[in-house]
Amino acid sequence: MKNKSTIALFVFTAIVFIAQLSSTKRQTHHPEFSDSSIPPSFGISTAYAYPPAVGILTNSKNCISCHTNDGPWKDESKIVIDILDKETKKSFKQPDGSFLIETGRWEQKTVLTVIGSIKDESVSAPYRNAWLYIDPTAIGTNSLSKFAPGWDVNLPMSCRLVGDKLPGFENADITSLPMTIQPMTNANDAEIQLQVMLTRGESVKGDAQEGMRGNYFDRKVKLVVK
Repeated sequence: MKNKSTIALFVFTAIVFIAQLSSTKRQTHHPEFSDSSIPPSFGISTAYAYPPAVGILTNSKNCISCHTNDGPWKDESKIVIDILDKETKKSFKQPDGSFLIETGRWEQKTVLTVIGSIKDESVSAPYRNAWLYIDPTAIGTNSLSKFAPGWDVNLPMSCRLVGDKLPGFENADITSLPMTIQPMTNANDAEIQLQVMLTRGESVKGDAQEGMRGNYFDRKVKLVVK
């Protein structure tokens, strides 16, 4: 009995020590992601999430809630933001700059998200691109899925190094990645947002605005059930 009590006391002490150590080493890289609802037991008073958690776990509306929007890729005419049909490589872009994706109920459609900038010797190419497809009305809600309600999706967000090759984009430094969507039984037509961040450099721990330069863009994406 004495041995069991000793072991229990040791385990409890170890838990306290590890928890306190974690709390002192916690990175406040994105402090607005803190969850104040977690009780301050064992020295843990907050929990932090990291990109691409914008709009997913917090009330932040976009990337520039944390990061600067002062990169060299400000010229919209030199920015590549496109969504293509993976099979036909046809763009879903509309004359107003938005995107229209139509698919039948229960029909899977795979699209390519293409992001980057036109090659320009006077400006360094972006090194890493981040993007997120999100229903703006879902920001701040408790749901972990922030995509359009009733639509199944396998990759609504990503962060990828520049350097992908795609026919038709030889004059640009891009990232290209597939995403499959599928309208389920209760899916309706929806309007979501594609949020994009072109970046170069590395964020400094404890300060998301230092060490990395970037530019933010967003586009409307209309989902239609045929």
